[in-house]
Amino acid sequence: MKKRKLRMVARLRRLKRKIIFILRSPTAPFRVLPDFLIIGEAKCGTTSLYYHLMRHPDAIPPLIKETDFFSLYYHRGINWYRTHFPLRLVKTLGRMMKKAFITGEASPKYLFDMHVPKRVYQHLPRVRLIVLLRNPVDRAFSNYRMRVRKKAEELSFEEALEGEEERIRDDFIKRCKDEHYHPEKYWRCAYKARGIYVDQLKRWNEYFKREDMLILNSEEFDADTEKVYYKVLEFLGLPLWRPRRFRKINVGKDNLKMEDSTRKRLTEYYRPHNERLYEWLGYRFDWDER
Repeated sequence: MKKRKLRMVARLRRLKRKIIFILRSPTAPFRVLPDFLIIGEAKCGTTSLYYHLMRHPDAIPPLIKETDFFSLYYHRGINWYRTHFPLRLVKTLGRMMKKAFITGEASPKYLFDMHVPKRVYQHLPRVRLIVLLRNPVDRAFSNYRMRVRKKAEELSFEEALEGEEERIRDDFIKRCKDEHYHPEKYWRCAYKARGIYVDQLKRWNEYFKREDMLILNSEEFDADTEKVYYKVLEFLGLPLWRPRRFRKINVGKDNLKMEDSTRKRLTEYYRPHNERLYEWLGYRFDWDER
């Protein structure tokens, strides 16, 4: 009964969103594009950061948090993307009243997908990019746990890691050849691959300057949310403002535990990739010491 009710609620939300898109479509050319993108990584706190940012009095949220335009829906065109954002008139009036606002979205697929950086640069060459990076060992397991909760993963974590390369190979090759192909397994089953952050960041750095990218440590965000939040406000040029309280959003609950031997193997797997990341960043995270 509960599942049926949840499905009904989900259908009503989709219907409501579809109606809103239809009503907004004629005004799409008169709407702004985002000032910032939270591009990833998945299971690194992107939802919490987005939630806190959108509570700022000088921020206006889009229709939905994850538009996935540059990864999933690029074929729908830029006007479809614009329907998600506020009218340009609102921004103009805000400037006249000396109260400018910003808007943005958070789609965690963006960091990992090889075609997204070029697409973003073509449409948003001056956009500000925010990246949250979590210990890749914990990120991989958190990603796995989420898929298990959604009943989208039947393998054990160890089996999923062992078979990852074979599971995602065909989708990866097809995505490389055809930028409009939707590689579901490549996006969803790449537990290990998504944690090799340095290669993904370098790909973005081919199009965007390092100073246009704010790269944050998820563990620091969890430990001192207020400090990291103020750092994001400064990066986006927003005045200091503090919500009444900070809370974690989208936290999954289950009893799954990672085997110590699996953690050790993953730590060693990521060690050289993390070292390359630290060298590129110019500073270190304490992931390998945890």
